[in-house]
Amino acid sequence: MKYLPYELTYDEMTAFTPLWRGERFPDGRPKVPDAALDSIARFSTITHAWHVCKNAGFDFQFIAGFKSTIPDQAMVGRALTALYIPCRPDIKEAMMKAGHDAGEVGDMNSWPIDRLTERDVYVADVYNKTKDGPIVGERLSTAIYARSRNGCVHNTTVRDIDGIRDIEGFNIFHRGMDPSFANFTIMLAGINCPMRMEGITVMPGDVVLAKDDCAIFIPPHLADYCALTGAVTAYRDIFSVERMRTKTYTSGEIDSKWTELIEADFREWLAAQPDVPFTQDDLERSTRERMW
Repeated sequence: MKYLPYELTYDEMTAFTPLWRGERFPDGRPKVPDAALDSIARFSTITHAWHVCKNAGFDFQFIAGFKSTIPDQAMVGRALTALYIPCRPDIKEAMMKAGHDAGEVGDMNSWPIDRLTERDVYVADVYNKTKDGPIVGERLSTAIYARSRNGCVHNTTVRDIDGIRDIEGFNIFHRGMDPSFANFTIMLAGINCPMRMEGITVMPGDVVLAKDDCAIFIPPHLADYCALTGAVTAYRDIFSVERMRTKTYTSGEIDSKWTELIEADFREWLAAQPDVPFTQDDLERSTRERMW
C-alpha cells in the first residue's frame, strides 16, 4: 500500500524535471553540483536570481515575509519538499499504519527529516498555519541540521525558538514563534512532490537561495547559469562602483548598456584582479547568453 498520496517515483521525478541533464539522487531529485551551490552562495543575490528565473519564463519562484534565526546569513541548498494538509483522522490513521509497516519511524513530521542528505534544505508548506502549526522545535531541528548541515524554509511557525537559536549554524526561515504543536491538526500528504507555497511552486531539487526575509527557488537547470552570471555580475558591480566613485563614468553611462569603451575598460580592470572565479570563455558565454 502506498502510504503517502504524493511522492514521486524516480521515473516520475525524471519526467517532471525534463530540463535537468545532470546527476540525480537515488530518489530522482536533480543533484546540482556543490560548486554551483558555492558560487550562488558567494555571489548571487535574490534580485539577480529572480531576473534569471523570470527571463527564462519561471515567474513564480520568489516568496517573502519570513523571519530567520540567523538574519545576516544566506542559506543555499537543494530542496527536499514536504506538503502538509489539514488532518482527517481516518486518512491519517491509514497512512500512519502503512508508513510504519513500510519502515517509517515515529510521527509523520519526522519522515521527511529521515530522507535529508547533506546540503539539502527542508522546504515544508503548512499553509502559513500559526497556532498548532509548528512541525519542528529544538529536537527535530537538531536532527535536521545533523543530517543536512543546512536549514529549512517552513511556511509555518516554529516552537522552542530559544533552543533552535542555540544550534550553531542552523538557519530556519519561518512565520514566527508559537508554543503549540501540530501533531493532531495536520498530516503529511507528500514528500518530494511538486508543492505550492503561497503563490509559488517548488519542485524537489530546486536550488534554494534564502536570505533576509525571503527565498527564491531556482530550477536546477538554471543553477549553473545563475552561478556563473552571479559571479560576473558581482565583478561588474564592483567595477561600476569604483568607476563612479572616481567619476570616470556617470551613473547614466553605467546604468545603460555599456559602450565598447566601458566594456574594454572593464575587461582590462578584470584582468588585473586576483583569483577571478570565471574564465574569459565564461565571460563571453555570460554575455552571449544574457538572461538577467
